[in-house]
Amino acid sequence: MPWDNNSSGGGGGGGGPWGQSPGGGGPRRGGGGNTPPNLEELLNRGRDQFQGGLPGGRWVIVGVIAALVLGWVSQSIYTVEPQELGVELFLGQPKDQLSEPGLQFIFWPFETVEKVSITENRIQIGSLTTSATRAAGRTQTDEGLMLSGDQNIVDVSFAVLWRVSDPAKYLFSVREPDVMVRRAAESAMREVVGRRPAQDVYRDDRDGVGIDVQQITQTILDTYDTGVTVSQITIADAAPPAQVSDAFEEVQRAEQDEDRFQEEARQYANTRLGDARGQAAQMREEAAAYKNRVVQEAEGEAARFISVYREYAQAPEVTRKRLFLETMEGVIGNSNRIIIDQEANGTGVLPYLPLPEVQARSQSSQGVNQ
Repeated sequence: MPWDNNSSGGGGGGGGPWGQSPGGGGPRRGGGGNTPPNLEELLNRGRDQFQGGLPGGRWVIVGVIAALVLGWVSQSIYTVEPQELGVELFLGQPKDQLSEPGLQFIFWPFETVEKVSITENRIQIGSLTTSATRAAGRTQTDEGLMLSGDQNIVDVSFAVLWRVSDPAKYLFSVREPDVMVRRAAESAMREVVGRRPAQDVYRDDRDGVGIDVQQITQTILDTYDTGVTVSQITIADAAPPAQVSDAFEEVQRAEQDEDRFQEEARQYANTRLGDARGQAAQMREEAAAYKNRVVQEAEGEAARFISVYREYAQAPEVTRKRLFLETMEGVIGNSNRIIIDQEANGTGVLPYLPLPEVQARSQSSQGVNQ
């Protein structure tokens, strides 16, 4: 072999790279020269030293591998909660399929996952400016101050209820989508309030204002592909600024008094109208009854006259005499009468008779008899 001849000079005189210098006390192989060990012996010696130098030997390597495997498994297995959806990404590109609630698996690090909550979220915009909050000394912010269509300043406090409808768009289409929802709702509210009178926001048409704001907000969010659905806009409070609140409340009280007076006037008018209608109905009933009575009496008189005429047609003299007697009975029966016997030739009768006095006596006697 080549290293067998690595000697300087003759046999036994020099030292090789594995031998010792002449005169040393190391071992010698062969007759008189320094010879190195072969390759197989060196490999066996290195293997023995490696096994003896690491505590535990091969178990350390197994433990390291097991730790790496467990770490990979922990990164590859994830859980989606019931109110969440997961968006898996392959090399940063989102997949079309969403991860449903439950235990899921990905090939990490090539695949990652982003979780999104699908519960309904609430954003409060503006500050409550009721009289109770002002009395409590709460600070009023300028976030809800808006200019109405009739050039009045309104402080509006409203809430936005929204949820995530498309998790992929929500995560990757817009930066800070929550802020986007807030800004879009505030802009839509300012637009709607600017087109309407202040009374619509105060009390007359709050529901209509909320519906208009919801539609405009949803249109803005759909334009930017935010993956957000606005479910409702609720106006919690609407009031004038604190600087003019007292004057506004005075106007409100005047309007309430006006409404109350108008309501009282309507009630009085309804009462009077009801009475008048009742009296009119009564008069109509009385007129109808009078008409019926007169008609029936006329019909009865006509029927009686016709019956008398029929009798007169059959016996004119008898009927004529009867009519005369009945007429005279009716005329003389109710008059005062004084009868003087003509055959007595005036015997016992004074030439002058106090006829008025006789009539008075007759009337007094009739009153006593009654």
